[in-house]
Amino acid sequence: MTVAANPSPAVPTASPPSSTCRTSTAGRLASAARRLVRADDGAATAEYAIVIMAAVGFAGLLVTIMRSDEVRGILSDLVRSALSVG
Repeated sequence: MTVAANPSPAVPTASPPSSTCRTSTAGRLASAARRLVRADDGAATAEYAIVIMAAVGFAGLLVTIMRSDEVRGILSDLVRSALSVG
């Protein structure tokens, strides 16, 4: 049994906007929305930079903590007890 493919319905093409569209309320709102969207260009890059700086600061804090003698002793004891048999 074969099934014939249904032809896709014709999709009407949009006509280019007329010059009266620019002066209409919808045209002005669309223009304002485009300007607002463009105003946020680069915001994601700035957010990534802030997150990376926070991560570097946190990593520096961890390195400082891990270099202390108390933490080294705790980690050494933990590894010895994990590797000891019986």
